[in-house]
Amino acid sequence: MRLFWDRGYDGTSFDDLIAAMGISASSFYHAFGSKEALYQEAIDAYIKVAGGWFFAALNEETDTRTTFGHLLAAAAAEFTRDDLPAGCMIAVAATQCAPTQARLRDLLASQRTQSEDAMADRLRRGMAAGDLPADTDIEALAAFYGSLLRGMAVQARDGASRERLLEIARIGMQAWPAAQPHPHDS
Repeated sequence: MRLFWDRGYDGTSFDDLIAAMGISASSFYHAFGSKEALYQEAIDAYIKVAGGWFFAALNEETDTRTTFGHLLAAAAAEFTRDDLPAGCMIAVAATQCAPTQARLRDLLASQRTQSEDAMADRLRRGMAAGDLPADTDIEALAAFYGSLLRGMAVQARDGASRERLLEIARIGMQAWPAAQPHPHDS
């Protein structure tokens, strides 16, 4: 998982994989079948790791704005850990690939969509609780925060510090929809 996360699918050779795992080529093929099959297992393993902090932040028992602020702060921390490759394996993976790897591209695009869907679900719960204006475009807001998270992941890959990512998150929270005053309130 770490090798694919750090180097990507194309940047990780078969020789890199068998060396990292300390196994022979025949053992590799017997255990995994193919590099693509192992990559899919690595994606699943990553989702268990990243899914933990992502869903823990999304499902906090706080108001929706606080939840999203905590989600962005958690991302800043996770994307800049010293013990793992920088960024997010899903955010930066397989956005460009050979036509023969369309299955991997589609798998990762689907994972990114699932994260956005989870954010949209949390936003809907927030709207039902009165945390968001009734006219909020939930899908667009989820896409905005999904894009912000992916951008933070790319920034981390490029060497941005945790403090820099937290500043990006702070600015991103300024886009939070405000309740529109009613005409009779003025």
